Amino acid sequence: MKILLYGINYSPEVTSTGKYTGEMSRWLADQGHEVRVITAPPYYPSWKVQDGFSVWKYLCHDEGDIKVFRCPLYVPEHPTALKRLVHLASFSLSSSLAVLAQVRWKPDRVVLVAPTLFCAPQALLLAKLTGAGSVLHIQDYEVDALFGLGMAKGGGLKRFAFAAEKAILRAFDKVSTISEGMLKRARQKGVNPDNLLFFPNWSETERFRGVSRSPRMLERFGLDPGMRVLLYSGNIGEKQGLESVIEAAERLQDRPELAFLIVGEGAGKARLVELVRRKGLNNVHFAPLQPYEDLPALLASADCHLVIQKRGAADAVLPSKLTNILAVGGNAVITADPDTSLGLLCEEQTGIATLVEPESVDALVAGIERALRMPEHNAVASDYASKNLDKHNVMTRFQAEISSCG
Repeated sequence: MKILLYGINYSPEVTSTGKYTGEMSRWLADQGHEVRVITAPPYYPSWKVQDGFSVWKYLCHDEGDIKVFRCPLYVPEHPTALKRLVHLASFSLSSSLAVLAQVRWKPDRVVLVAPTLFCAPQALLLAKLTGAGSVLHIQDYEVDALFGLGMAKGGGLKRFAFAAEKAILRAFDKVSTISEGMLKRARQKGVNPDNLLFFPNWSETERFRGVSRSPRMLERFGLDPGMRVLLYSGNIGEKQGLESVIEAAERLQDRPELAFLIVGEGAGKARLVELVRRKGLNNVHFAPLQPYEDLPALLASADCHLVIQKRGAADAVLPSKLTNILAVGGNAVITADPDTSLGLLCEEQTGIATLVEPESVDALVAGIERALRMPEHNAVASDYASKNLDKHNVMTRFQAEISSCG
């Protein structure tokens, strides 16, 4: 098949949506499909375009046998709700011509990765003009996140946004998303259940199996390898509410054997660093985003993984970091309500992780204590990942599903 992947995030971004879209395109190309990608220059999670790419220029280049079109966009240094909307809209506008230029190529499938739904009209138009099957893959419910996290006010704007989202979701031949809770939300938004696909984020489970703790890596971060490490690794933004981690560290600062390690980048990092400085905490350490090849050792070196989200985000977004935490057999503390995707996972897979109330420092501290009492290797987590999150198995099912759409 000729497959067009269309989305704002793509490799060489190594976290979140960009990582998975990049791996998706590579896997599909390796199966013999002709793949093209329309995307933006890499900027996430630092909100700064990487060296070697331009924020203002179009670029077309080949990555092996994949043709990649990069379109300019506005990247705010300090993203706010309004600036994020302009950011998303700028990519939609700049990429429209690149998308419609694919009419001559005549793709068999057009796969739009959300965010952003701003790009849906041109994706659907291309599919209609070429007779291609249209697939919307939802990594984040951006409208739910926008209003659920208080990043935008309600009223008429909220009604319009949800009505537009509902119309867009129903217009695609297939809608896939990454968790059972997010599939349920799609049904509530009016998507025909027959058109829904479960397409979870995956893990390269073999890379994470049997990995040992790395004292050398911990020493590189300035930590005593004998300390018990409480790790948050990933994007540092508004959805996470990581201030609660800093408050938990303040309460546990009289425990010299515990060290909080926050690894990653994002719009909220400077604020957290300043908060730690003001509180005078010496048990919180920061490190930059690590190369993907170091990720197994990083995750295996933690005694407790912090999967932190604000209330209202747990079904709008599903933290991609969790797949690899499970694969390495890590003990995770997850902040989510019981009726969310993460909550249901913890209920259905007893022992897979410790579920605690979101936005409660008391609950977080109690959850950390429970996680630290668990065996070093969580066999429930690693077994679940091997059976349900293996990359080849997940991608094979997705390939079969989109082959029949249109």
